[in-house]
Amino acid sequence: MKRKQIGFSMIELLVVLVILGMLAGLVGPRLFGKLDSSKVKTAETQVKMLKGALQTYRLDIGDYPSTDEGLEALVRAPSDVDAWQGPYLDEEVPLDPWASPYQYERKPSGLQDFTLYSLGADKNPGGEGLDADVGFVPDAK
Repeated sequence: MKRKQIGFSMIELLVVLVILGMLAGLVGPRLFGKLDSSKVKTAETQVKMLKGALQTYRLDIGDYPSTDEGLEALVRAPSDVDAWQGPYLDEEVPLDPWASPYQYERKPSGLQDFTLYSLGADKNPGGEGLDADVGFVPDAK
C-alpha cells in the first residue's frame, strides 16, 4: 500500500523560505530607494499645490499672506482680511512627507514674493540629494 502525502515536508518548507529570503534581499533595497525618491516627488507636488492655493489667495486678497499668518491663512481667514473667499485648501495644511511643516516666508525679492519649501529628509536647511530642500528655496534663481 502507498501512503498519500497530506502536507509538505520540513525540507520543502525550508527551501521555499530560503528562496523567498533571497528574493526579498534582492528586491527590498530597490523598493526602499524608490520610497525615498517618491517622498521627494510628493513634496514637489505638495509645494505646487500650495503655490496654486497661495496664488488664488492673492487674487482674492491682493497680496500673499504675511509670514505671521503663514499657510494657515489658506484654511482660516486672518482676522484683518475682509475679502477672504476661502478655504483655499480642501483639508488642513499638509505636513511634508517627512512629517515636518513646510517653511513659508513672505519676502518680496526679485522673481518671487515668498519662499515655500520643505527642509527635506535631513530636516535641516540645505543638503544634497535626498536631503536637499524641496520647493521655492531662498536664494533660488
